[in-house]
Amino acid sequence: MSVKYQIAQITLVILAGLSAFPGSCSAIDKRSFINDDDRFMALRDAAYHDDAANAELHASALASYDIPSYVDYYRIRAHLLKASNTEIVEFINKYEGSAIADRMRNDWLSLLGKRGNWDIFDQQYPLFVVADDNQLRCYAVLSKAVKGQKVNIEAQNLLNAPRDYGDGCYTLVTYLTAIGQFTQSDLWTQMRMAAENGAQPLAQRIGKLLELPEKKITLLFDKPEKLFKQGPESNQSSRELFVIALGRIAKSDPSDAAALLSRFSNRLNEEQLSNAWAQIALQSALKLEPDALAYWVRADGATFSYEAYQWRARTALREGDWKLLKNAINAMPANLKNIPTWIYWMGRALKAEGKNDEARKMFAGIADQIHFYGQLSLEENGQKIGVPIATRPVSAEELAPIEKNPNMQRALKFYSMNLRTEGNREWNWELRKFSERQHLIAAELARKNNLLDRMVNTSDRTKSEVDFNQRFPTPFNESMYKTTQTLGLDMAWVYGLIRQESRFIMTAKSQVGASGLMQIMPATARYVAKKMGLDNFVPTQVNDIDTNIVLGTNYLNMVLTDLGGSQALASAAYNAGPGRPRAWRAKLTRPVEGAIFAETIPFNETRGYVKNVLSNATYYAALFERKPQSLKARLGIVVPKGMSASDAELPDESKQ
Repeated sequence: MSVKYQIAQITLVILAGLSAFPGSCSAIDKRSFINDDDRFMALRDAAYHDDAANAELHASALASYDIPSYVDYYRIRAHLLKASNTEIVEFINKYEGSAIADRMRNDWLSLLGKRGNWDIFDQQYPLFVVADDNQLRCYAVLSKAVKGQKVNIEAQNLLNAPRDYGDGCYTLVTYLTAIGQFTQSDLWTQMRMAAENGAQPLAQRIGKLLELPEKKITLLFDKPEKLFKQGPESNQSSRELFVIALGRIAKSDPSDAAALLSRFSNRLNEEQLSNAWAQIALQSALKLEPDALAYWVRADGATFSYEAYQWRARTALREGDWKLLKNAINAMPANLKNIPTWIYWMGRALKAEGKNDEARKMFAGIADQIHFYGQLSLEENGQKIGVPIATRPVSAEELAPIEKNPNMQRALKFYSMNLRTEGNREWNWELRKFSERQHLIAAELARKNNLLDRMVNTSDRTKSEVDFNQRFPTPFNESMYKTTQTLGLDMAWVYGLIRQESRFIMTAKSQVGASGLMQIMPATARYVAKKMGLDNFVPTQVNDIDTNIVLGTNYLNMVLTDLGGSQALASAAYNAGPGRPRAWRAKLTRPVEGAIFAETIPFNETRGYVKNVLSNATYYAALFERKPQSLKARLGIVVPKGMSASDAELPDESKQ
């Protein structure tokens, strides 16, 4: 229970002179709250704590609140498990077509799925507009299965991200196993993916379906080396567990796992042997070990997870094996091979083969897209990165109707209360109905209300009419210019980093405690302040804009200097700490392009972060310098420790 919630309840008790137990109040003293917004916050808090009694009291006192739909939603949300279908239907009908009605339908569908009420579920699911809930996707497939449809292929395609599983997906796996649409092989595939992702709860559930002792699953995750000191037994379960245990052992030491597999390989069939090498190869690849390449070759014919498909390609990329890279991309499922990442690298593989016309076609397919691989593709086709022609400015006449739009007004109201979840829900709901021009107008509305993150995200959605001044804003330009000039730091890069870090939300605070525009961790702030000789520094100063910029840029300059001036390495260091990119660089056996280094960063978050920061920086530089830029030049070459950038000479890929 939140502190705010507890305080609100204690205040009610004291002022009303009633019992000190939550939910026991029979009246509310109006002096308990400063205003109706304050009371609405208490209603919301009560709803999220399933405190139906207090939610009802708060809702009753908000009969004239200016957002009645949310008052009604939180009133029902507080007793959702006990709410009747009639009550929910009445709410949805009353507010049909609104964001909050769709949110209620989402909640209701989850309950219908859990209860197995498939007739109503099937009526309501097609009406769910946002359709972003993976549990509901699993329930939808489960409903088809219950009604006798063959869904195993659809389920296999859906069940590929174990960390996103929940009740709906667990139940789907269980039911498909019971009716014979999931085979033992399918279950072992799910078990391997669970082990790859460290998803022990899923593994325990799959283990029950495979009739495995719970202790074995626990041992598999915690002490896999103790499971098979004498190798696998002759039964299938023992052999399959041995394959998975090798993957778990490889998380610590791939070479130990490889030695163990070689010792007992004669006890496995061909499929199990391939899967075992794939398990080891993935962990070796994530450790950026050169041996991973040989492991992937031996894993040919294995059943790969989506992560494994991509890391086989990344290993080939890091080691400069363009032929294996091409084969690895060709083997990917269509929905993977057709994302910009692998379109670009397939183009590079074709170029390495001398198939320049085919390569140019691949690059041309994404060169007009405003992102990292769109920029690189543009350069591969002989162009530099510039800024689109400026669009017609938004007029006051265009802004007026968007400003008066009820959904946008609700969103702005929620943002003013720091309720970003509700604000984003209302804002994005209305954007669905907007033309591209209206997106740009809405972005200006966000700018007018100092919601720069909304401005950026809204403007980012347009394709034909693009406004880079919205997409790449430069607030606090005077402070930024002064600080970066003093340090000799590239201001375009700093803005590119801030755009990725906080989207210019001045009060942004991450789950791990990073604060402000440049998302500085408390320990980092203290360290930098001490290095700079800032006397009497206190942690709260990190939220001051100028202080945040000074500390962030100084830290960025420190890691840039430490990492030899590479913006790719320094960006990685800013996100993951300086020790990790040093370790990743130490694994290099040869110089690599910055783009290859970025794509083969083993942390998903940091990999995306570095690509986005340097992509942003390139666009900012084009805006600042008013001339075309090169992302490739900005990425540079990343060299093994001990080699200088001037000594590094990349091979001509077209000759390989």
